[in-house]
Amino acid sequence: MEKIKVIPLGGLEQIGLNMTVFEYEDEIIIVDCGLSFPTEDMLGIDLVIPDVTYLKQNREKIKGFFITHGHEDHIGALPYILKEVNAPIFATLLTMGLIEHKLKEHKFEESIDRVIVDFGCVVKVGKMQVEFVKTNHSIVDAAALAIYSPAGVVVHTGDFKVDYTPVYGDAIDLQRFAELGKKGVLALLCDSTNAERPGFTASEKTLGKTFDSIFHEHENRRIIVATFASNVDRVQQIINTASAYGRKVVVEGRSMVNIIKTAVELNRLSVPENTLIEVDEIPSYPDEKTVIITTGSQGESMAALSRMACGTHRKIKISPMDTVIFSSHPIPGNEMAVTKVINELLLKGAEVIFQDTHVSGHACREEIKLIYTLTQPKYAIPVHGEYKHLLAQENIAKELGITSDRIFILRSGNVLEIGEDEAKITGDVPCGAIYVDGLGVGDVGTTVMRERQNLAEDGIVIVTLVIDSYTGEYLAGPTITSRGFIYMKEAEDLLEEATILATEKLEKLRGQGVSDWGRLKGAIRDVLGDFFRKKTKRNPMILSIFEEV
Repeated sequence: MEKIKVIPLGGLEQIGLNMTVFEYEDEIIIVDCGLSFPTEDMLGIDLVIPDVTYLKQNREKIKGFFITHGHEDHIGALPYILKEVNAPIFATLLTMGLIEHKLKEHKFEESIDRVIVDFGCVVKVGKMQVEFVKTNHSIVDAAALAIYSPAGVVVHTGDFKVDYTPVYGDAIDLQRFAELGKKGVLALLCDSTNAERPGFTASEKTLGKTFDSIFHEHENRRIIVATFASNVDRVQQIINTASAYGRKVVVEGRSMVNIIKTAVELNRLSVPENTLIEVDEIPSYPDEKTVIITTGSQGESMAALSRMACGTHRKIKISPMDTVIFSSHPIPGNEMAVTKVINELLLKGAEVIFQDTHVSGHACREEIKLIYTLTQPKYAIPVHGEYKHLLAQENIAKELGITSDRIFILRSGNVLEIGEDEAKITGDVPCGAIYVDGLGVGDVGTTVMRERQNLAEDGIVIVTLVIDSYTGEYLAGPTITSRGFIYMKEAEDLLEEATILATEKLEKLRGQGVSDWGRLKGAIRDVLGDFFRKKTKRNPMILSIFEEV
């Protein structure tokens, strides 16, 4: 019996890090290559990318990366992963434009084959074929993928919604989904992000009236709109409304500028002539004649809106004559950061609008039901979401008559083998998260993260000692200093007591003839660790520095 393997390397039980391997015999294709952003406990980490150990072990099998759309959680890891696994990239026009910009930004020097694919086209790679099917999402040129193999057809929706009136381009190709269903779909991997929400997701175009109403009611104020940089359709509607009200538009935030520039160059965004101005030109126009579109809708500390809110932006200052629109919902985990920015804006006198100014890019329950009904899959594999979202889609599949034994809620690393008569999890492959910190990729592991966590929670105590290299006599010290543990000027008695303890311990060891630095440092760590724990209920990191003279 012919079988195809489905191996998620990320994107399950989490938001982001989307990457799924499809393997038939000795051939592999990879769908998406995304990153996720660090959580609060990932101190100092810039980005998180998937562990691709399995791909490195099977380089010779890989036929290509097939990308569903241009969001960071689907393309952001490419510059890092391609250095490990060089394979062709297949994507639609805007998606490829954003990928190419990202590779240039990373000064990617290796030669990568890049193929722009139109909707409806089928790419043949070995024994498998991949068809790009038109869908709607919060970014232009989003696609679902129909993966053909001798084992059957597997449909991967990517992130999607059903939008009958999209801002740009055509509505989702429901007819093609139905045709695939009539021919027979072996398995459906469907977006679960909004599986808990009843009904349908509103059309992106409905926000046009909302923006028009806000602009009309605030004709005498400067308007600042914060949204996702990649939401090209949202940006298009803001620009359209600004132009209709005779306002100039400033785009602020590096990622926003880059994406808009790419979208304009590829004719995926239309900007009326003389509408865009540079941030330096703002003082040349009255406040009521300008609109600023900016990044920072998620409360990111270094984003443009956050810098405006806390007064550190070099060129834009918030005033009581500003109206700030948050055109997004906080991603789970970002609520506190967004609230902080809103409060800072309010303290500066600005008006803040954050209700009814966003529609999701993901399908709600009725749209998910529609895709299931059209494709009639034999097996259901919920993807893209936290466990509760995957579970919600499992319930949808059951409502539609798919039995429990044909629904698979996978974990990253699971190997699911699917055939016409049977599907089962047959094993696991290495998977996980790789931390990106500055230029370092993977050099910060769990040990370093644990040390950073300890430093953040309890600080560090440094013990310095000067030793005569010939006699082994202690010439100076031990001297104790601390960082992030206690304020030294107010804890002189505590540190003096700790110094006495350390000195007594060192003298005792010297009397016993102990000269090994490792043993000396370990003894200092133990005696001071116990002391500080009893006195302060804290566990600072204790670092001993011995210097020979």
